[in-house]
Amino acid sequence: MPHRVVDLFRSSAHSLEIQVSSLTKKSASGATRRRYSPDRAAKGSRSSERTSSSVLILEDDLDGVPAPPYTPHARMEGSRASSFSLDSHKEHGSSHHHHHKISFPGVHFGRSSKDSHSSSPATLDWELESPPLVMYGDPETSSGALLSGQLFLNIKEEGLEIDSLYATLSIHVTQKKPFANHCAECTNQRTELKRWDLLQHPLAMAKGEHSFPFSVLLDGHLPACMDSPLVAISYEFKAEALPRRGTPLAPIRVEKVLDVRRSLPTSETPHHSVRVFPPTNIKASAHYPHVIHPIGNYTLALRLDGIAKLNSKVNTVEYWKLKKLIWKLEETIKTVAPACGRHSPKLGQGVEEQHNKKGVLRTETRVIGEKTLFSGWKSNYSSPTDSMIELELDYSLAKHAKYACDSKSRDGTEVTHQLMVELVVAQEWAPMNKPSLVTHTGVGRILRMHFGTILTERGGIGISWDNEAPPIYQDVPPSPPAYSQETIFSAEHTIDEVVDSLDGYVHGSNLSRCSAEVAVDGHWGARFGGS
Repeated sequence: MPHRVVDLFRSSAHSLEIQVSSLTKKSASGATRRRYSPDRAAKGSRSSERTSSSVLILEDDLDGVPAPPYTPHARMEGSRASSFSLDSHKEHGSSHHHHHKISFPGVHFGRSSKDSHSSSPATLDWELESPPLVMYGDPETSSGALLSGQLFLNIKEEGLEIDSLYATLSIHVTQKKPFANHCAECTNQRTELKRWDLLQHPLAMAKGEHSFPFSVLLDGHLPACMDSPLVAISYEFKAEALPRRGTPLAPIRVEKVLDVRRSLPTSETPHHSVRVFPPTNIKASAHYPHVIHPIGNYTLALRLDGIAKLNSKVNTVEYWKLKKLIWKLEETIKTVAPACGRHSPKLGQGVEEQHNKKGVLRTETRVIGEKTLFSGWKSNYSSPTDSMIELELDYSLAKHAKYACDSKSRDGTEVTHQLMVELVVAQEWAPMNKPSLVTHTGVGRILRMHFGTILTERGGIGISWDNEAPPIYQDVPPSPPAYSQETIFSAEHTIDEVVDSLDGYVHGSNLSRCSAEVAVDGHWGARFGGS
């Protein structure tokens, strides 16, 4: 097919060239009616070179010119094809303008605007009303994250019939090193977490915007979003509205990706770790934060003791001096690449063999931050017993490092981090009476230390959704005291006869009569200590 398309363009251009050459010979005498480009006149003798030119052709010139035969093997010799344009021309003695066009009925340059699809009669959109999806705590104790929002269906045509409207929330796991290469089912695993059927039956929708609320509680054991060299985890929200069957309207869809994170609690006091490196007497004491975040700098306080040793036999002192320090933040990713139905083991094999072939364990380690130091610590070699090295090591993630926070899910995916510190020390000795005469022994050691570190997102000022919820019925404190059991209402008494009014006036026939008599006799003041 490509060679036929090329021949079609060549034959069309060649036909135009033959028509122009014949018209030029026929109307050579009427040069006043034709305008030629000066480039064409200058280069007319060279048939191997062609340049673009503009020629004015009249309708009379096209009469009587036979159409050239189709030549499939015609070639264009020039680097450019000749372009022609028809312009309006006024004949001598005529007051009318004639407009002419050259059309190519067999050649289509792109798609016409009439062929473009019309706009959709409806659109779908959403709006989240819940806070950012953050799971607080580890997978065993976390209460999850609450997702709530509204789905908006905007109808542009009156009376549009919708057969069904539904939305789904699923978790999408992409294995970048799948069980079988080039297998889509081994690479992608989707698990539907929630489905909402927002329309129970077909309905003719009125023009305007219609809202449909949705909500779901993401369980605390679900993994957070990540993108690592082995596996990628994402949460996908999809909604689809299906117009009435039999109509040429396409389904209306909307797809969104949710960002789900996990925040682990941090401790206020740093961790303390002590390491001993036999056969030497070096002891390392480190204080470091156990939980770190992707953004921020953190400090590890390290102290080395036992770096000096007294050799009483030869009356010398042996020292270990720190020459170089290297720190690295390492991330280890473990995942199980499952096998799809086609690549799963056969039924005739053993049960243990089937269990082993259900998935392949993948492991990879990458460095997300590192640095080498040759100075920045304090050393004290005053005496063999008080010699020590102290330093404060600042570490953080690299500026543009790709990372994944610590997580552990039920499908076997696990992400862990650790801080690795390497100390290169060299041994020297000096006489007891002349400690300045230092001699290198040529003995060196590499002291390696690994500190378990948890990398997690910052919790910010947010708290778990269950702590934000109002108290439930069982959590309500005791209510105010009830009415006294001695007060008995009967049909002949009303509430006004029992309950005191706000101004202290007590209702009732006997009480009100007594109060009135005391007021008349002027005894109100005597009752409260007055004259």
